[in-house]
Amino acid sequence: MTELEKLKHLLKHWMEHNDAHIKTYTEWAEKAEALERQDISDILKQITTDSNKLNELFKKAEEAI
Repeated sequence: MTELEKLKHLLKHWMEHNDAHIKTYTEWAEKAEALERQDISDILKQITTDSNKLNELFKKAEEAI
């Protein structure tokens, strides 16, 4: 396996791993909101948004290979 093939594999892995975290962030944002902690919920929602942007960059890098 070439270094680029390894990198492509890693990028896919990182996206999948990140997706799992995004799901958790979303769940906890909802829980924080239910606990009337909108401040924390908003931060977690921003982390979710930023993580989705990160996945877009991982995908862009993967497509460039």
